[in-house]
Amino acid sequence: MIPISDNFRSWKKPVITSWLIGINIALFCWELYLDINGQLDSLVNSWGIIPLQTNTAITNAIFYNSAAWLVVLWRLLALPLSLFLHSSFSQIVGNLLFLWVFGKTVERILGKQTYLMLYFAAGIFAGMIEIFMASKLDTPVIGANGAIASILGAYIIKYPQLKIDSVLPLIIIFIPVEIPAFWYSFWWFIQQLFYGIGGLNIPGGVHNLGFWGQFAGLVTGAALMRIVNR
Repeated sequence: MIPISDNFRSWKKPVITSWLIGINIALFCWELYLDINGQLDSLVNSWGIIPLQTNTAITNAIFYNSAAWLVVLWRLLALPLSLFLHSSFSQIVGNLLFLWVFGKTVERILGKQTYLMLYFAAGIFAGMIEIFMASKLDTPVIGANGAIASILGAYIIKYPQLKIDSVLPLIIIFIPVEIPAFWYSFWWFIQQLFYGIGGLNIPGGVHNLGFWGQFAGLVTGAALMRIVNR
């Protein structure tokens, strides 16, 4: 299932969504340039979340050396930065497609400031969950998966039955269909399995945000929309 558009109509322009998409595309082009020149590994290790390094830095800061808090601060700074990196063509195309279809409507409902707060808060929270749940992972975690999962969660709470114009690919035939929004909460997690297609050449590999991080994002978005509805 490929979402194309929803049936929500509004004169409000999705400014934040457009900016987020533009920034992600620009940075992915930068990643491609660095990949060609063999310099991508440095960027990903600097901006990506590395759970093992983060947990080690926190342990050292608490029990051994207070100066290690500077390292902790740098590793935590990677939480928002990692949202703007992607490891493959399939990951960025899938993320930005969902961001456009569902994000522009959620932005119109919540307003620019609340929408932007949700995007970053959910993305950072998902990263923190990944640090806790995969504490021994020593490869970078990158991608806006948790942030976009929160937007999907908010959308489904507000308009679970709103029809999403979609395309159903059957081998070489593409069938246009309308699918209720809540079905995409299941499809989102299935789609993550295909995010390795068209991967960039990153030595040591990367780790896309895991199930628990994305689930945390989904719940965060749903909870915020519940509060707004009340």
